[in-house]
Amino acid sequence: MKLFLAGLFLLAPAVFAQTPSDTPFQPVATMKQLMLDVIYPASNSVLLAINRDPADEKEWADVRRGALMLAESGNLLIMRNRTAAWVADARLLMEAGAAAYKAADAKDIRALALVADRIDASCTTCHKQFRPALFTPAR
Repeated sequence: MKLFLAGLFLLAPAVFAQTPSDTPFQPVATMKQLMLDVIYPASNSVLLAINRDPADEKEWADVRRGALMLAESGNLLIMRNRTAAWVADARLLMEAGAAAYKAADAKDIRALALVADRIDASCTTCHKQFRPALFTPAR
């Protein structure tokens, strides 16, 4: 997994996010790139699998990869912002991704379906707080 993430960072465009100089980590992808090119496709692959019920090992491997990317994406998000609320929201994604990985590794479609709400809630919780324009105000 470390090699994959290192490769992902090396292949990303040269638009770097800023981090404190005292950290050994250097994010490469912008937040938009991370969301559109890593997190959204990973969550989509996990959530679509629930409706399609993976039929073979290749399809389950795709679900496991997506779930693992969701879990590890929480770490990537924390690299960008370490405020308490941000970290708490990123941990929701990590926990949901880890639970999805466990279900996919067991090839348990019912357990995977139970995680779907947690994945959705992790995204919605963060977006409501940090991207409120995505949500229309209640009347």
